Amino acid sequence: MRQELSLKQSDNVLRQFYELCKPRVNALIVFTAIIGMMLAVPVGLPWDIPLMLTATVGIALVGGAAAAFNCLVEQHIDARMARTRARPTVAGTITPAQILVLAGIVGGAGLFVLYGYVNSLTMWLTLGTFVGYAVIYTVILKPATSQNIVIGGASGAMPPVLGWAAVTGDVSPFALLLFLIIFAWTPPHFWALALYRREEYSRAGVPMLPVTHGEAYTRLHLLLYTMLLVAATLLPFAVGMSGWIYLAAVFVLDAIFLYFSFKLYHHYSDALARRTFAYSILYLALLFTALLVDHYAPLILK
Repeated sequence: MRQELSLKQSDNVLRQFYELCKPRVNALIVFTAIIGMMLAVPVGLPWDIPLMLTATVGIALVGGAAAAFNCLVEQHIDARMARTRARPTVAGTITPAQILVLAGIVGGAGLFVLYGYVNSLTMWLTLGTFVGYAVIYTVILKPATSQNIVIGGASGAMPPVLGWAAVTGDVSPFALLLFLIIFAWTPPHFWALALYRREEYSRAGVPMLPVTHGEAYTRLHLLLYTMLLVAATLLPFAVGMSGWIYLAAVFVLDAIFLYFSFKLYHHYSDALARRTFAYSILYLALLFTALLVDHYAPLILK
């Protein structure tokens, strides 16, 4: 009976830890990393499926560990936010020691997989990404500056670079273009969320841009960063990384994002900010899908 109870408690802890790993956020991270792997393979050459699967597992494990550590550090903030107050860290149903141990095991396993079965460059880049997100962004930048999401966005932009490095063993200028796109995408994506959650961030004492500089200032910068994003998304076509299929897709995607940004700037509402945030997630997924389709169009159209 005691053994059964112990197993149930362990299972419950693992389920809660999995929730803290932010599986939906991690899915987008892994998706962009996989796209980075696929784009790194020249058209006509076969994919190294075992290597790609191993790299995906390693990146996903480290990403999950970083998310769990983020939840542990921010439990006092999460308690004041409607979207996060139900997390196990806030409820106290999982202890800090359990989170640290599990995050260490999961993250360590991911780094071991990357170092032993992928390559050392990918492991070191992934470790740097972990430190950038879990420590530099979460612990240092987020509570200290309204530019937290701009600077910290570098960590969130790394997955396609990790994927590229996993397959090729290096980081090419094309991989850095993928980094630039996500880096430019992060501020308008997150500021849309921060706008309609501004009161919660204020109560939590987090210096997000709408809290420190006001709604109008944030809406202006969201629009400006969206314009920067549009410029960044045109670079793959400009340098010959992609072709007309990508250009047509990105033209439509950028036009819709600009529409949302202009509308937010001139006629703000929380409902519109929510729609902008939701679209930004779809936007990134479709943009990377367009890059992939364009890359392999010669094989598809044969």
